[in-house]
Amino acid sequence: MIQGPFSQDDAKEPRVLGDPRTLAGAAQADAEAEATRRRAGAAESSRANRRWWDRNADDYQLEHGDFLGDARFVWGPEGLDEAEAGLLGPVAGLKDKDVLEIGAGAAQCSRWLAAQGARPVALDLSFRQLQHARRIDQDGETGADLVPLVQADAGALPFADASFDLACSAYGALPFIADTARVQREVRRVLRPGGRWVFSVTHPVRWAFPDEPGPEGLTAVASYFDRTPYVEQDDRGLAVYVEHHRTLGDRVREIAAAGLRLVDLVEPEWPRWNDQDWGGWSPLRGRLLPGTAIFVCAAE
Repeated sequence: MIQGPFSQDDAKEPRVLGDPRTLAGAAQADAEAEATRRRAGAAESSRANRRWWDRNADDYQLEHGDFLGDARFVWGPEGLDEAEAGLLGPVAGLKDKDVLEIGAGAAQCSRWLAAQGARPVALDLSFRQLQHARRIDQDGETGADLVPLVQADAGALPFADASFDLACSAYGALPFIADTARVQREVRRVLRPGGRWVFSVTHPVRWAFPDEPGPEGLTAVASYFDRTPYVEQDDRGLAVYVEHHRTLGDRVREIAAAGLRLVDLVEPEWPRWNDQDWGGWSPLRGRLLPGTAIFVCAAE
């Protein structure tokens, strides 16, 4: 079994990341951070986003846990479910497949894959997100075995070549990484010939619009072609959160350069049943603008 950052003892009694007062102070710093657009390299982005997700994982799981479920594979805020979409292939075909989930968060998707008979490994940069994954496993309500967890950067996957039949990422890792071309190469390296790689990200067209769920989010205010990262920084100018933009063309070129073939590009429409806002995603915007792009790729 691939070993993650947790022993069985860790699983039974999750470690605390730090003094609650320190975490509260960090959360306050996030709230006071200045938003700007500036260059942010790989090391700065990785450090800032790892710390941000460690600080905010609790709130994220509390706010979105019901929507995500404990063992559900949902591709984005629209609520497109893999059980219906079949973007990884027929559900029956997942049995006995080795699957890598990148940016797994609390491993909800991996848990669903395990229930279909697959052998998933859940990878995330954030230790606190992986603690939530183990917490859900330990609750035992899903009936699944413990999902193997790995804490690592998506740009340096700690696996041998051709280790997996499938790889997937539902809004995980890619928006927060400076060198996403490297991630594509790493995924291709660990996939077996004929393997499939499916990932969802914020639809690139959203970069031109304010990240607001209401009418103010319907007017373009920036250039779609401006790839300058969005950075939140503290009063010392240190990044506390970084998000990177790629155009649709950028994504396609990175996929092709990595030796992958783009099979499909899915842009989920907002369904009538979904009446909730999720950050900048909302029924209002979702029925007028695409919010999610899902890239379905195959290893050549």
